[in-house]
Amino acid sequence: MSDTKKEAAADSAAADKPFIISRVFDAPRELVWKAWTDRDRLMEWFGPKGCTISYAKLDIRPGGSFHYAMKTPDGKEMWGKFVYRELVAPERIVLVNSFSDASGGLQRHPFSATWPLEMLTTTTLEDHGGKTKLTIRWEPINPTAEERETFDKMHGSMNQGWTGTFEQLAEYLAKSQAAKK
Repeated sequence: MSDTKKEAAADSAAADKPFIISRVFDAPRELVWKAWTDRDRLMEWFGPKGCTISYAKLDIRPGGSFHYAMKTPDGKEMWGKFVYRELVAPERIVLVNSFSDASGGLQRHPFSATWPLEMLTTTTLEDHGGKTKLTIRWEPINPTAEERETFDKMHGSMNQGWTGTFEQLAEYLAKSQAAKK
């Protein structure tokens, strides 16, 4: 293979790199599933550390959606929307994730005009002897080259955001289990 073809193949492989993050939670899979599929539970933990959900409407079924407003620590409000494609309790959630406006319309990322408009998100939950391994896989849907480049460059920031979100989920799960004792 020529050097040019090798470079093109390497560029293509790099351009298709999804963002993947996993964590094992000290909670049974059924409880983690409920934390992802119940509106009130989602409002208690979802979002990067320091952010809060100020509005949420959930229709948890294939074709349904989760439309929410998130407030950042500095008081800014962002809207987001999940449109569910597949729900396999308590194993997998597949959805399209996007930023939105207050009425649920598709919007660009509030801080990045070149962020992909829509992301395919696959969340898997694996039983680990009473604990749960949760894995998030994010992939842009039909990105432009510029959107793909932005996505690829933001993996570190996404890791930071999801790590904070997972910390909030771990705290919620611990509190939820302690309340049952």
